[in-house]
Amino acid sequence: MTLKTDRLFPSELQSLIMTATARLSASCAVDRLWARDHRLWKQDPTEITNRLGWLTIIEYMNDKAAELLTFAASVKKRGIRDVVLLGMGGSSLGPEVLRASFGLSPGFPRLWVLDSTVPGWVRQVTQAIDPARSLFILASKSGGTIEVMSLFAHFWELVHKTPGHQGGEQFIAITDPGTGLEKLAAENRFWRTFTNPPDIGGRYSVLSYFGLVPAALMGIDVARLLARGTAMAKDCRIQSPLEGNPGADLGATMASLAQAGRNKVTVIASPQIAAFGLWAEQLLAESTGKEGTGLIPVAQEPIVSSTAYGTDRLFVYLRLKGDENRELDRQVAGLARQDHPILTLKLQDCYDLAGEFFRWEVATALAGHLLGIHPFDQPNVQESKDNTARVLGTIQSTGRLPKQTTATAVQAAAQLKRQCRPGAYVAILAYTTPSPGMERAIRSLRRALVSHHRVTTTAGYGPRYLHSTGQLHKGGPRTGIFLQLVDRMVPDLSIPGKPYTFGTLAKAQAAGDIEALQAHEQQAIVLPLGKNPIATIQALTKALAPRKQVRRPTIRRAKSGPARKK
Repeated sequence: MTLKTDRLFPSELQSLIMTATARLSASCAVDRLWARDHRLWKQDPTEITNRLGWLTIIEYMNDKAAELLTFAASVKKRGIRDVVLLGMGGSSLGPEVLRASFGLSPGFPRLWVLDSTVPGWVRQVTQAIDPARSLFILASKSGGTIEVMSLFAHFWELVHKTPGHQGGEQFIAITDPGTGLEKLAAENRFWRTFTNPPDIGGRYSVLSYFGLVPAALMGIDVARLLARGTAMAKDCRIQSPLEGNPGADLGATMASLAQAGRNKVTVIASPQIAAFGLWAEQLLAESTGKEGTGLIPVAQEPIVSSTAYGTDRLFVYLRLKGDENRELDRQVAGLARQDHPILTLKLQDCYDLAGEFFRWEVATALAGHLLGIHPFDQPNVQESKDNTARVLGTIQSTGRLPKQTTATAVQAAAQLKRQCRPGAYVAILAYTTPSPGMERAIRSLRRALVSHHRVTTTAGYGPRYLHSTGQLHKGGPRTGIFLQLVDRMVPDLSIPGKPYTFGTLAKAQAAGDIEALQAHEQQAIVLPLGKNPIATIQALTKALAPRKQVRRPTIRRAKSGPARKK
């Protein structure tokens, strides 16, 4: 059954969508997608024909649901209290959405998603768990991601130092066949290795083992989740009318509005499913942000006055039935009154997220066709990785980071004021440890930028964003302004077996990404956060506010009259 969709669009925008839908119909795009015809995107099949397994992964995983249920029961039986997922990008953001949306199930372990090299974040998770009663998931398609391998070295040593540990039996792997991680798991006698079908890219893998193993371990009914995905996949096969195909309709909407200048796909979601935007962000950004074009996804941006937005937005509202929606409904109605296009997708419960995952994957693939780009590769992601390796080499040979131009809060604010312009977006790249205070500070910063300077904002924690929006930053439209916030990384944390620490690795990743942005002639500002990171961000936010006009007192002068005779 199709999830309900409501559309509030000005007529001129609706006509653009109808034209795009006609283009999809004329090119037989849906039929060719399901036939896995690589020519729908490019004549060269490289990284297309071996990246379309997500179309039928639900059928494959339906046969594995009982196996996952049995494994989850055995984890409970062992008395595991915490499951820690070590992954990046597509391997971590799907499980993070499920963790945040479903919450803790009674009797099941807590799920922690650790996708950072910032030492404060690693320490935060380390201190929250009992190492002897934890299960660690190494999730990596390539099987050699530097972040995952560094985190593994840390937790492997931690477990083996803890009395009562079970060694390799406390680790499982999710990876492609034949990877270094598969070999590592065998050599170290991991409890299980889940070998994923290799024809699925990381950002399209949420309904495979990468998403469903963590889901099962935290007590989610995997069979029910897959049933919702199956229903959506059936609807996404509809050829005619294409308006009845949820994936084609969303894809035509996003692509046609982007080509008309509304390329900021702003995801608004009910509080319980707010994390969905993080997953959609990496899917859209990494799939379409290339060849100088692409969709710019905006997740978890605070909603401001409807008059503060320009004509570069498409708002997509995921509304969960029964959630605290009153304030969002009011704000969305205000946006509609200003003729901003609003697409509302209605979910009955959190299990409908599986349908949304699939809808957005189909939409992204078809939007790629309409935009004329290849939605399954990520040609610019490797640049930052190569730069990180080079910076690490410099640190090891010289003992210090390469010289970098940095700014104070006041200087950063001045630069932003000069660079902000209509149609631009400011990407906030935070290499620091999340906390409620940090989240509030970043939200206030975003609100100030949108309200006072009329720009779009995105925000991501480093190095997570390198595996998410990083492709868009280098390969997408040249409208980005990049603000990197870098923690001191104190106290630091060693990486067993490596000549560098987590803090050094995180700083190298930050520096490497700035080098990549500058190589693409992008505008980048580096702001060290100093001893009090939240205070530094607050100072920047304050400096961005418009100056209050000081009224000078009016001096009244006596009227001149005829001179008095003496």
